[in-house]
Amino acid sequence: MTRSVIIGTGPAGITAAETFRTLDPTGTVTALTLEPFPPYSPAAMADHFLTGRENTLYWKGRDVAERLGIEERRESPVIAIDTDNREVVLGEGARVAYDVLVIASGSRLHAPIEGAQLPGVLDFKSLRKAEALMARVRSGDARTALIVGHGFIGVELALMLTDLGVEVVVIGRRPWVMPRVLDRPTSDVARRALESRGVELRLGTPAEAFLDTPTGTAVRLSDGQILHADLVVAATGVKPHVEFLTGTGIVTDWGVHVDDHLRTSQAAVYAAGDVAEAADWLTGDRYVHAIFPNAVAQAKIAAANALGADVTYDGAESMNSLKHLGVPIVAMGTTEGADDVLHREHGDTRRSVYLSDGRIIGAQLAGDIRAAGVYRSLMLKRADVRRYGEDIVAPDFGFATVVSDALWPVSIGS
Repeated sequence: MTRSVIIGTGPAGITAAETFRTLDPTGTVTALTLEPFPPYSPAAMADHFLTGRENTLYWKGRDVAERLGIEERRESPVIAIDTDNREVVLGEGARVAYDVLVIASGSRLHAPIEGAQLPGVLDFKSLRKAEALMARVRSGDARTALIVGHGFIGVELALMLTDLGVEVVVIGRRPWVMPRVLDRPTSDVARRALESRGVELRLGTPAEAFLDTPTGTAVRLSDGQILHADLVVAATGVKPHVEFLTGTGIVTDWGVHVDDHLRTSQAAVYAAGDVAEAADWLTGDRYVHAIFPNAVAQAKIAAANALGADVTYDGAESMNSLKHLGVPIVAMGTTEGADDVLHREHGDTRRSVYLSDGRIIGAQLAGDIRAAGVYRSLMLKRADVRRYGEDIVAPDFGFATVVSDALWPVSIGS
C-alpha cells in the first residue's frame, strides 16, 4: 500500500491526488495545504467575486476530498522535507510519512518593492488574500484603488474592481500593458479596452515604494509623485513556493528543477504546477509556465510516474487569454527568435503570427480569436506553414483551410 503525499491542493495538487486515487485505489493519499478552503481554481476567483458562482471556483466540488477518499489537511504549513526519512515536516512539528511525494505548492506574490510587506499592501494571489481585499470593497469603504503591476493579474483585478464600482489606477513599469505576454500592437488593443472601461493607466513610471502614511498606505513613483487610494494592491508577479526546500537536496532555481518525467533531484519526489521549473516545449529551456492547463497536465504525469509509470512530459507551453476586456485576446508561444512576422489588423481585430524557419513559434490574436486552436495545433506539430504565405493571417484562415492539407491530421493540440 503506497503512502502518497501532495504538498498543495491547487489545480496541480488536487489533480495529482485524483490521479493517485485512480491508479492506486488501496493506497493512502494525503493532501496538505496552507488554505482554509476546499481545493479551488485561482483562475476562477475574479468570476466568483463578480457573479457569486462557485462551480468554477470549486471546480472539483467542495466535497472532492471526501469523494476521492483522501485525507485533506488544511492550514497545515510545510516547513521542511526530510528526504532521508521520507517525511514532510509541518509547522506544528508533526511529520507526515510518504513513499512518494508530489510538490505542488504553487506560487506567492513576488513584489521586489520597498514597503511591500506593509499590512496595508493587499494582493489577489490566494483566495484568503482575495477574501480580505473583497471584504473592504463589500463594506463600502473602498471606492478607489491603486494596482501596482500591469501584467495579467493586475489587468484582471483592475477589470473586476471597476465592474464593482471602484475607481482604479494601474501603475506599470513598462509603457504598455502585459509586456511579458503581449506584443506592442496587441497591447494597444488591451489598453484601449481598459481605458474604455474606465481604468486609468499610469505606465512607464514605476512604483518605487509603498508608504505607510497618516491617511493610509500610499505609493511613491520613481518621479517622486505620491499616490493615495483606499486600496493599494500589489500585482507585480509571482514566485514559486520553494522556501521550505532549503537543505533538502532538492535542486531549485526560480522553481523546482524537474526532468522529462517531472522527477526532482531526490528519489520519490516529483513536482508539478506553478512550482515546477520544466523544459519549455519550444526552446527546451527551463521555465515556470504558471497556467492552469500546464498544472493539470504535469500533475497527471508526475503522479503516474511516482507510482511507477514511464510517461514523458513533452514540455510546458505558454498560452494566456483575456476574456473580460470586452475584446477577447489570446497570446501563445513566444515572440523571441522570430525571423518573420505576419500580421493583419482592422480596428481592434488583429492577428500576428511569429515564424522561425517557416514554423509558428508564437501567435497573438485580438477581437477575432477563432484561429487560436489551429495556430496552436500547427505550432505544436512544428508544421512548415510557408505554403500559406500571407493567407495565414487572413480572416477566414482556420481549421477548414488545413483540414484537407497534407499537414493534417494534427495529432496533438486542438
